[in-house]
Amino acid sequence: MSVKKELLVRPIERGTVIDHINAGQALNVMRIIGIARSTGSVVSIAMNVASKQMGLKDIVKIEGKELNSQQVDKISLISPDATINIIRNYDVVSKYNVELPGEIIGIVRCNNPDCITNSDEPVASSFTVTKKPVILRCNYCDHIISEEIAEQLI
Repeated sequence: MSVKKELLVRPIERGTVIDHINAGQALNVMRIIGIARSTGSVVSIAMNVASKQMGLKDIVKIEGKELNSQQVDKISLISPDATINIIRNYDVVSKYNVELPGEIIGIVRCNNPDCITNSDEPVASSFTVTKKPVILRCNYCDHIISEEIAEQLI
């Protein structure tokens, strides 16, 4: 018996493919990247795709766009096993796993209303990152964020 393989979305000529996104996080990845409905880029989203290593995963393909380091850091916080593929002329020219930074500054909002970063002071948020599971500890007030990190991204 032969197994028929089927492409869910067409290949892209140039751009970025973000694979191994935690199931259900593709729309948060889109928000991180800043892709709006009116974007000129072709964007493909596959959600809840079967995966041998993850069970279910999401995939995002963006034509004509490469990610900056801050976007990759944000993606690592909500999907620490994600893989970034850079595509040029339909070929993967670079492939790497996102890496959780040990500390993040200015990309996550502390949800403690009494934290100095939520006052009128010009202080950027700063968190120490713990891996597996992802836990963020505010370096100013020691508040912990472990769930719904995507909602706290700046």
